[in-house]
Amino acid sequence: MARALIAVVDDEPDIVELVSINLRKAGFEVRGFPDATSFLKFIGNTLPALVILDLMLPDMDGFDICRLLRSEPRFASVRIIILTARGAETDRVVGLELGADDYVTKPFSVRELVARVKAVLRRHAEKIPAKQIEIGSDIVIYPEKFEAMVAGKKVALTLSEFRILALLASHEGHVLSRDQILDHLWGHEKAVVDRTVDVHIKNLREKLGRAARHIKNVRGIGYRIEA
Repeated sequence: MARALIAVVDDEPDIVELVSINLRKAGFEVRGFPDATSFLKFIGNTLPALVILDLMLPDMDGFDICRLLRSEPRFASVRIIILTARGAETDRVVGLELGADDYVTKPFSVRELVARVKAVLRRHAEKIPAKQIEIGSDIVIYPEKFEAMVAGKKVALTLSEFRILALLASHEGHVLSRDQILDHLWGHEKAVVDRTVDVHIKNLREKLGRAARHIKNVRGIGYRIEA
């Protein structure tokens, strides 16, 4: 079985070396990059399973890299863990809203970081269905392409909106609590953004138009989707 490839993007050589050694011990293949330029050149030909991404790089802001990875369908399967000294809550929220799967601040525990890498990859493998999902006669979801169609027209959803829609659709008829939805989106960091689920649902409904009738609010619990 092929080992998952992890890219470590950080301009501190000691951190790249420390993280790489421990990830290899955990059974991963690892490539390190000191800047955005070398990393972006690499992913032009090779897709890692996960990127450990510093925000303060010498040639590009890490948020811009995160935004780039989440804007192109060919990078949809790449998971992102931000590893940075920027620990302000606003930075954490921005990173998660841009599509990062986890956010770790420096100084950090290497053992915990490796555990989070495993958790993110496991969560993604378990919760992202690989097939087309249809809800009623008007919503079609393509999880592998991160695309949703309503009445034959593509709907422009943010990554978080899409992942909520795909999660609800993959559990059609079942009520999912806000906590379950947050865990699916952001795992360890869900406490940072515990008030955002309702906002995402509201925006999602607006974009779905008449098809929004499939999303039901279960008062005091959470949401479900019905055909």
